[in-house]
This record gives sequence, C-alpha cells and structure tokens, in this order.
Amino acid sequence: MIKKAILATSGVCLLTTLSVGMPLWSYARCGWDWMKVSTTEMLPLEWEIQRARQMIDDLKPEIEGNAKKVAREKVEVNRLQQQYEDASIGLEKSREQIERLTADLKAGGDRFTYGGITYTSVQVESDLASRFKRFKTKTATASKLEQVLHARQVSLKATQDRMTTMLDARRQLEVEVENLEARLGALRVAQTATGIDLDESQLAKTRSLLDEIAVRIDVQEESVAVDTEYFDQIDLSEDEDAELVDEIAEFLNQEITREDSQALVAIQLD
Repeated sequence: MIKKAILATSGVCLLTTLSVGMPLWSYARCGWDWMKVSTTEMLPLEWEIQRARQMIDDLKPEIEGNAKKVAREKVEVNRLQQQYEDASIGLEKSREQIERLTADLKAGGDRFTYGGITYTSVQVESDLASRFKRFKTKTATASKLEQVLHARQVSLKATQDRMTTMLDARRQLEVEVENLEARLGALRVAQTATGIDLDESQLAKTRSLLDEIAVRIDVQEESVAVDTEYFDQIDLSEDEDAELVDEIAEFLNQEITREDSQALVAIQLD
C-alpha cells in the first residue's frame, strides 16, 4: 500500500512537472520524508526496541574483526620490538669488538692473536674496516627499525583507544536499550491498569438505592413537618389573632344588642 502511494505520488509529480512546468521535486521529497516519519511512528515500540537490540548485535562481527586486527598488530609490534632489541644487542657487541680492535691497532705491533689464531696488522685493519662499515649499516637499520616500531606503537595505542571507545559505546547502547525497555514496560503496565474494565454495576446499584432511601426519608420528614405546622400547632400570627378578636367582639356586640331589643319589646308589651 505504501509503495503504491509512493509510486502514485511520484507519477503525479512527474506529470504535473511536465505539463505545468513547475518543479515539484521539493514537494515529492517533503512527501517522502513525511511518509518515512509516519511509517516509523506507526511501528510498535516493542518492535523498535527489538530492532535496536538487533543492530547492537550486528556490531559484534565488526567488533570481533577489529579485535583480531588489534591482536595481529600487537603481535607485529611485539615482533618488531624483539627485532629492535636483538639489533641493539648486536650493535652493542659490534661496538665492543670495534673498540677492542681499534685499541689493539693503536697500541702498535705487527701481529695480533685472537682465538688462538695470529693475524697481521694489515689483516686486523682490514677486518676493522669491514666491521665498522657493517656497524654503520646496522646502526642505520636499527634507527629505521626504531622509527617504524615507534610509529606502529603509536598506531596500536590509537587503535586500542578506538577499540575501547567502541566497546564503551556498545555497552552504553545496551544500557540505554535496557532502560528504554524498562520504561516501556512500566508504560504498558500503566496503560493496562488504566484500561481495566471494572464491573461497577453492583456499586452503582447500591449508590442508587442509598440515594432513593435518602429521598424517601427526606419526603417523610417534610410530610411530618407540614402536618405538625398546619394541624397540630396553634397559629400565633398577630394579624390573624387581631382579626379573630375583632370578629368575636363584633359578634358579641351584635348578641348584646339583640338581647336589649328583645327586653325592650317585652317591657312594652307588658
């Protein structure tokens, strides 16, 4: 699907460029970058972490190959070191022999005996010249060998440092992946905890029942208050008391007047 979308987008850009003449390469590139980002964001984090671990594991052959190179170079440097030490010992021995022959010739004499064999002064001088020539050649060779040895030692040290840096970087990557994996695990636990579908029906039913009971009690309490207010208590309202008193006084006055009239009529009849 993604491949088809990319091909379709590229075709549209090409046709638009040819027909309209507008360079849409920048738009196509922007779309490609967007699709790469979108595709990356769609991948599960667990898969991405596993991919990171695989990439770290892929470093092993490279590291092992570099380790073999370092080991081989270390062997070569040790071999050069031994050659230089042997050359230095040989130069020291040649120096002593040259100094001895030089001292003998300076002491004078026509014949010299070495190792039970007698040599003339000409033979000794010729041998000394040959020794001195080889000594100078060996000295130059040893000097070059020392330079090569020093350069290889410096290179080996730099390579070992890079190797150490690579190993430290790999260990750091492993630690970071473990940290990310732990964080992702905690995140998944939190997401699972917040996404648990709890059965709260019984709790809701209980809450509803308690609310209903409270409402019924409130209604009955209000009913009792109304009954007491309107049927069981004396109304002490001042206005109503005044009207009642006035009504009683008016009624009594009417009764007194009626009695007086009846008495007057009776007297007249008599």
